Amino acid sequence: MALAGTAADSQDDPLPFQDDFASSVLEGLSASPKTAEPKWLYDALGAKLFEAICEVDTYYPTRNEMTVLADRAGEIAGHLGNDIILIEPGSGEGIKVRYLLDALGGQVTVYVPVDIAAEQLVYLGETISAAYPDMLVAPVVADFTGTFEIPADLPPGRRVLFFPGSTIGNFEPEVASELLKRLREESRADALLIGIDTCKDEDRLVAAYDDPVGVTAAFNKNLLNRINRELDGTFDLDTFHHEARFNPDRSRVEMHLVSDRDQTVEVWGRRFSFSQGESIHTESSHKYSPEEFQVLAGRAGWRPDTYWKDSDGLFSLHLLKAG
Repeated sequence: MALAGTAADSQDDPLPFQDDFASSVLEGLSASPKTAEPKWLYDALGAKLFEAICEVDTYYPTRNEMTVLADRAGEIAGHLGNDIILIEPGSGEGIKVRYLLDALGGQVTVYVPVDIAAEQLVYLGETISAAYPDMLVAPVVADFTGTFEIPADLPPGRRVLFFPGSTIGNFEPEVASELLKRLREESRADALLIGIDTCKDEDRLVAAYDDPVGVTAAFNKNLLNRINRELDGTFDLDTFHHEARFNPDRSRVEMHLVSDRDQTVEVWGRRFSFSQGESIHTESSHKYSPEEFQVLAGRAGWRPDTYWKDSDGLFSLHLLKAG
């Protein structure tokens, strides 16, 4: 089938999310402690750097999730049924979805990738459409953490949300539950297939988010590059370093950009002071046991169906039904 039009077709502003980016950055730098929303890590370069992180030996989540998908794809296909409209919030390069599409074959009639990175999304839509010519591909350029619309002219079918990568772990548990609830309501999905990283020993967790090659550090510090480029920032990247910390009380890994000295930076004409050792908390990755996640999802109106884990028990993939 032909590639459907995207939300980008009607966007005249080459940076449609710039105002949101500016407001978010200024608010986060004004807070105490300073923070940044992790979604802003994923500009075009950030998305490429994250894909590189997924290839690093110490970063197990992607590798283990793909193992589960590869090993269990047939079982998953059997649970999902036919005439599927597959909706993927935060689709990225769409690597993992191919495992599902290959296993599901003609069971998927429509694929709806949703992503904030417009250039990457258009490329994904073209490559997926070429690889699966009998399936309609309808990309949506949007921030899935906010309100977005699924195309209204899709054919009827069973709607399935595919949310891999333990992306839900980037949100505080209460916010994660609200997001899962809103995704269910706005997409009118019948089922949710979602990846969840399990809690494990601190050394393994920290190594996954602070690789020896320095790719994760480049990914994190690219946020400062983006602020400098898009918001007239004056961050000196040589005076900040990347740091990953495990917070056992909140069962999460935190990423920080730490100032190496006392300094002042400007962003959009506003000045922000940093003391030596002060950080910007850029991302959290919460870890859940399967039982803990099922409780969280239940609060969002999702009913547990089944889940699968890799052989080492490092990662779980959950199938839930709309309650």
